[in-house]
Amino acid sequence: MDCTVLPMMIVVSLLPGYLLADRSPNSVYILQSTTIPSAPHQRVKRGWIWNELFVEEEDPILRVIGTLKSDSDNGDFRIKYVLSGEGAGDVFQIDEYTGEISSMKTVDREEKASYILQAQAIDRLTDQPVEPESEFIIKVKDINDNAPYFQNEPYVSSIPEMCPMGTTVVRVTATDADDPLSGNNAKLIYSILQGEPYFSVEPKTGVIVTSWPNMDREAREKYLVVVQVKDMMGLNGGYSATTTVTITLSDVNDNGPTFQHNLYTFTLAESAAPGTTVGRILADDGDVGVNARMNYSLEDLEESSTFRIQTDPVTQEGVILLAKPLDYETKRRFVIAVEAINDHLDTRFLSAYEFSDRTTVKILVEDVDEPPVFSAAVYEWKVPENAVVATQVGSVSARDTDTANNPIKYSIAKGSDMRNLLRIDPNNGTVTVAKPLDRETADWHNLTIAAMETRAGYLSSSVEVFVRVLDVNDNAPQLSRNYQPIICEGTQAGEVIQMMSATDPDDPMGGHHFYFSMVQEKNTNPNFTIRDNQDNTAGILARRSSFSRKDRTQYVLPVVVTDSGSPAMSSTSTLTISVCACQPAGHCPSGGVEAFALSMGLNLQSLMGLLVCLATLAVLSTLIVAVRRHRKRTQEKLSVNEMDTLEYSEKILRYSEPNSNQNNCPPAQVPLRPHLSRRERRLRREEVAASIRMSLRHSHLIGPEDEVFRQFIMDRLVEADQDPYAPPFDCLRTYAFEGTGSVTGSLSSIESFTLECGPERPRDPTTRFFRLTPWLGGAEEETSF
Repeated sequence: MDCTVLPMMIVVSLLPGYLLADRSPNSVYILQSTTIPSAPHQRVKRGWIWNELFVEEEDPILRVIGTLKSDSDNGDFRIKYVLSGEGAGDVFQIDEYTGEISSMKTVDREEKASYILQAQAIDRLTDQPVEPESEFIIKVKDINDNAPYFQNEPYVSSIPEMCPMGTTVVRVTATDADDPLSGNNAKLIYSILQGEPYFSVEPKTGVIVTSWPNMDREAREKYLVVVQVKDMMGLNGGYSATTTVTITLSDVNDNGPTFQHNLYTFTLAESAAPGTTVGRILADDGDVGVNARMNYSLEDLEESSTFRIQTDPVTQEGVILLAKPLDYETKRRFVIAVEAINDHLDTRFLSAYEFSDRTTVKILVEDVDEPPVFSAAVYEWKVPENAVVATQVGSVSARDTDTANNPIKYSIAKGSDMRNLLRIDPNNGTVTVAKPLDRETADWHNLTIAAMETRAGYLSSSVEVFVRVLDVNDNAPQLSRNYQPIICEGTQAGEVIQMMSATDPDDPMGGHHFYFSMVQEKNTNPNFTIRDNQDNTAGILARRSSFSRKDRTQYVLPVVVTDSGSPAMSSTSTLTISVCACQPAGHCPSGGVEAFALSMGLNLQSLMGLLVCLATLAVLSTLIVAVRRHRKRTQEKLSVNEMDTLEYSEKILRYSEPNSNQNNCPPAQVPLRPHLSRRERRLRREEVAASIRMSLRHSHLIGPEDEVFRQFIMDRLVEADQDPYAPPFDCLRTYAFEGTGSVTGSLSSIESFTLECGPERPRDPTTRFFRLTPWLGGAEEETSF
């Protein structure tokens, strides 16, 4: 829009407010601070705006932005102007006498774009409003005080390589906090600072597009484009900001695989096992990901199919593997063709032929000294079990496949023929019988035969040989088990008393067939006969009916069993037939109690009674022995307890003379040891009694200084120290001389225990006597000496 038209539009926008203004004598007007002095009339020259004022943001000078005037104001300052509402008294103030409205501090449009205030004129004398309260708006005029900034940073985008010019990459968006309706403060223009000539940006929208055709990812994959945005329509003096857009070219399949060499050569030993890796080849592909995936295939020019190839999914290499065994002597070189082709083809960029490539692979076989090779993988022979020693069983053959063709030596591996039944010729590999064979012992022999070179590396190999021993009729048949037939006393003629069968360890081709018969005798057996059932079983039949245990208890019957071999083999078994007194149901006791009773001539009831008696006697004998052992153990325990258990009690012997309490002297107390068992107490008391008796005899003859008295005291001390049962336990045992010529003699040593409580008193001739029995543990009748 042409800038000269802009003032005209502003003037037109102000006219409706002036034409609609209430111009009555009592109206209140707000006068704009700017006037037009060239106008012919005063009202028109002042340019009134009804209810609206403007203040410029960030204006550091405090200015008058308008005047509030009432028609009633005569200039005598009787009218008081009052301002209220948003910012009143803080941001804006009014001169209460003149009605001038001025700013008090700077304002920021981005914080608050307008203020709504109320103005009122009041009569100072009556304090009544002259005019009704009027509301008006003070708008903050915007200035370019904010720089634009980009949103949604960082910007990252990707486009496919080889895309045409004009392809949209990404749109950058910037914003400006200034008022977009106030001039050009918030009008933005975009431009490229870095990234040309590959990319460009639309100035007004910020859309980045490609400006270079066929950009190749393989040549350059990433671009950093710097975009600048400026306000004020890009004019000088405005603010600006920049952002960096990262643009990556994504891959498309615009490259085919390419081998770096026309010929690849590998070597492989002829001993390599199938599955061995021969080598790896790689066809380069400038693409990545799925566009670089490829498959390899072999074209065997010599049609041997000895090798195969597979693709490594990680490295995209072609891995050549051995498919069949190699033989240097048969073929020493292989030439194969390898082709690599992409999995995914994109014919927008290349033709189908350009997505593949071919190369040649030559594989050389290295000679290896190999062990001998047998003519067969497994050998299987047959030999009859009656073959004589040195009979040939079979022959093995091996050769050295190398060009040296070394001689071979044969042997049977240790452990494969433990009994050494066979031997082998080390020069020609012929196997013969070394010991007689027996099919019934072992019908198969498994051998391991080794062939070893006699020169160079002495390499060896082995082969399995299976020898089957054929059966020969060399064993006579035998009865299946040890038959013990019985015949009841009431058996009738012609009844079968025993069924028989036979076995033979031989294994004839047509199976076994046995024949049963009796030994040929001059006279026919009058008691029994044998009937052959022709199914390898036979039965023994009774010829007569009158069998009785009284006449005879047992009969002997030879049985002949013959097989169907050639020549036929036979054996004779002698059976013992027992006569039995069978039960009513036909049962004959064949063993156990019943058979024993019958053999003793007793019936079952008598035998059971005898057994019950024997069992009762055995139980009684066992009980008697157990009771005696229990009593013996009880007595032993009581004896041990009697000897080991001590009866402890503490007795205090108190001794005091008459009138002894006069000097407050406590009586002498002598603690005694616990009593021993009664048996031990008797023995100890006898010893004590003898000692006291001896002391009484000599007490009137010797004094305290006598050697005999001293020795007596020492013996008693030693006895008290060494004897654990001697009293007292808790105090020293003392003895003292009581004088010579005592009428009554000495009965105890209590008097020798003195207390230093007072002067020694004369002996009372009427001293009471105490029995020593309660403390010595003896009976009353045992206290005499």
